[in-house]
Amino acid sequence: MKILFVCLGNICRSPLAEAIFNEKVRQRGLQKEFQSDSCGTGNYHIGDWPDGRAIKCAQKNNILINHLGRQLTRSDLEDFDLILAMDRSNLKNIFALANTETKSKVKLMRSYDPLGTGDVPDPYYGNEKDFDEVFEILDRSVEGLVKSF
Repeated sequence: MKILFVCLGNICRSPLAEAIFNEKVRQRGLQKEFQSDSCGTGNYHIGDWPDGRAIKCAQKNNILINHLGRQLTRSDLEDFDLILAMDRSNLKNIFALANTETKSKVKLMRSYDPLGTGDVPDPYYGNEKDFDEVFEILDRSVEGLVKSF
């Protein structure tokens, strides 16, 4: 199964979600069953490493991020089995590229959060505490996602 995590710039939330997912899959020995990637709906950070605060947050939680920013394409909507948007704005932008068939593959990331649905807040203009909060949300949501398979 191929899973795509999507945020705005692909340097904070979606690379963290991808890295958390990869680690949870690795811990369960399921690497051969899943492929993941992340991207942004915007073109602001194509080819960039994740935000340093996202990398620091991941390292603090023993998670490896190995990703360069890229932008969502129409072919992503065809290629991936599940596309997870970090917030409603990203969801709207994904739907703008999608057709009737591919829209059914798109969900909000927090639809897998046992503590409730909603948006994963963008920590870009925040501080370390905001990145920690986002990590906790993503960790819970990704755990719910993995358990759903």
